[in-house]
Amino acid sequence: MGCGGAVGGGGERMEEEEAGASTSTSSSSSPPPPPIAQLGYDQVLSILRLLPPEAVLSFAATCRAFRAWASSDALWEALCRRDWGARAAAALAERRRDRHGGGGGGLQAPWRRVYAEVARLGALSARRVPVRGASPRPRASHSLNLVAGWLVLFGGGCEGGHHLDDTWVAYAGTGAGNRPPAILSWQQLASGTPGGRFSHSCTLVGDTLVLFGGITDQGQRLNDTWIGQIICEEHRRIRISWGLLEVGPLAPPPRGAHAACCVDDKFIVIHGGVGLYGSRLGDTWLLDLSNGLQSASWHQIGNTWPLPPPRSGHSLTWIGGTRMVLFGGRGSEFEVLNDVWLFDISDQYPKWKELKYDLSSALGELPFPRVGHSAILALGGKVLVYGGEDSQMRRKDDFWILDTPALLQYESGSKKMTKKMWKKLRIDGQCPNYRSFHGACVDTSGCCVYIFGGMVNGLVHPAEAWGLRFDGHLYQVELLLHL
Repeated sequence: MGCGGAVGGGGERMEEEEAGASTSTSSSSSPPPPPIAQLGYDQVLSILRLLPPEAVLSFAATCRAFRAWASSDALWEALCRRDWGARAAAALAERRRDRHGGGGGGLQAPWRRVYAEVARLGALSARRVPVRGASPRPRASHSLNLVAGWLVLFGGGCEGGHHLDDTWVAYAGTGAGNRPPAILSWQQLASGTPGGRFSHSCTLVGDTLVLFGGITDQGQRLNDTWIGQIICEEHRRIRISWGLLEVGPLAPPPRGAHAACCVDDKFIVIHGGVGLYGSRLGDTWLLDLSNGLQSASWHQIGNTWPLPPPRSGHSLTWIGGTRMVLFGGRGSEFEVLNDVWLFDISDQYPKWKELKYDLSSALGELPFPRVGHSAILALGGKVLVYGGEDSQMRRKDDFWILDTPALLQYESGSKKMTKKMWKKLRIDGQCPNYRSFHGACVDTSGCCVYIFGGMVNGLVHPAEAWGLRFDGHLYQVELLLHL
């Protein structure tokens, strides 16, 4: 059974291969059936569920009988659940029902088509979310998370160079089949704990927030670690119980504008940032949460060559398993970067690997260098990169996807995948304008992204610094899938 040839979602290629296969099997001197044909249907499906989609399509192209087995809706639903997670698959199943009346009156898109739609994603739909009542103050370098169906916004910097210590929440739905409200209502929670800051990280571990570091008005760099427990109350209200995490004598040096991500709800990894005296950092630290949030401890991950150059304002995104992707940022010489690094913590000695590509063959397929962008893991193993600014503070409004399956194939030595690693997406609707240092988060389905605030382009007034203007709008961006 071959594992190459067809490409995920490549319907026309599969039809051609299939036509040739069925012609050859109709000859008078048919070869004896392969051993796999002697297996039962359920046995074959159990094998196919373990294969990558490309291998399933290659199997389907072998002959007409195999095509029927490999086109099973139950098989492709299982592949969706395996590759995207149960919650994302449940959200997509609900969307399919919504599109066709919910009562089975219309023909739902088969799961194989759903998989193909996600694989060839080329567009997003966007809208500015109307807000009822009071709203958070315009800001940048804040944190925005979606936890237990609630948007949680904390801190940031605002006009006048001041930091903020306020926390705002708004119910946006769980994403598991529940459509988000058309109009959101923000609620302000108690302020002052943790202390005000900007350029911190706030990472989601299950339904708990873990906040680290940041910078104050006076330029003080912080290295405290806080745990925020979400407590849901009646009548769609929540509160957050913050507590300082005791991590012992060892902690990362103080910093802000670092990158952070959570790995499988067991570890938090931070990298780089702006340290004391404005120096760019290049160290990597891991917060071990495998024994629970009350016994967590920091330790530095050893420097094994090669290493990403020191930087700040970059992104670090978990892509499943023990791997993360680092992208962009501002280097020690204030240069703005667009390099891509893969980080794997599975071995005793975690390793960085730069994914270098031939620029001559990838021209037009790579995002420009940027700092202050967002990068989140969306449905289908796609790292969605938005916005940021270049070395001249020219902000961007473009959306790119870094395709994780293509990235891992390239990392394993398949150079032909270069052009498929990056893709620029089309935006339909109310596209968020040019911005940097905004907040972004994704719902549990991986289909819906929320973006708030940031520094944006605008008219310059005599009293404000050139180009320094803050935004206070909330946008909702969804993957455009034709189901």
